[in-house]
This record gives sequence, structure tokens and C-alpha cells, in this order.
Amino acid sequence: MFSKSDVKPDHTGSIGRSEVAKVELPSDGDLAYTRAAAAEVLTRGGNDISMPWENPSTGARGTVTPIAAAYSQDGLTCRDFLASYVRGASEAWLQGEACRESKGKWEVRSLKPWKRS
Repeated sequence: MFSKSDVKPDHTGSIGRSEVAKVELPSDGDLAYTRAAAAEVLTRGGNDISMPWENPSTGARGTVTPIAAAYSQDGLTCRDFLASYVRGASEAWLQGEACRESKGKWEVRSLKPWKRS
């Protein structure tokens, strides 16, 4: 019926630059909700647990998930986490570190865009 030269693929699997959605950086308000969810999920402890968060003012939302085991840094117990960030068509991942302060409260020390290695 068709020769190989007559068949053209619908797509090649590559994505043109115009098709890639721009990643919107989280606002300070969105980051505050993310930090609060991180502190809450770390307070609850345990493994394989995630905490959803949402900023009703902006519509941004996501989850925070602790990763790896707790470790000691400067005499404090610390833990790394990943946070998803979704706002409209923009999606991103954030990586963070939180440490348990002397009163037992978790404080987020860093939160930045996740870079795959």
C-alpha cells in the first residue's frame, strides 16, 4: 500500500523551544506556605510521608516530601526535602534543608530550585 518514503512520522519526539513552558519562580507568599508544610511534615516524622500545601491567594500548590535520613550538622538534627510547585501551567521542583532547633521546632534553612545532577 505505502512505500517507506510515503510514511511520515506524526512527531519526532523532540520538543521545540516554543513548546516548553517557562518555569515561574515561586513568590515569597508561596514559599512561606512551602516552608510551613516542610516544618509540619518533618515534625510528624516517619518515612514515605508527604504534606500537601496550597496558597489560596495565588492558587499555587504542591507537596513536600522528606528525602534521605536525618543527619547531624552543627549539633542540630537536619533533613533534606523536595517540594513540588504548581501554579497554572508552570511546574517546578524545589530542594530544601531544614534543621530542628533547640526548642524542637523545624526551621527551613534553604529552599531553592532543584537541579538534577
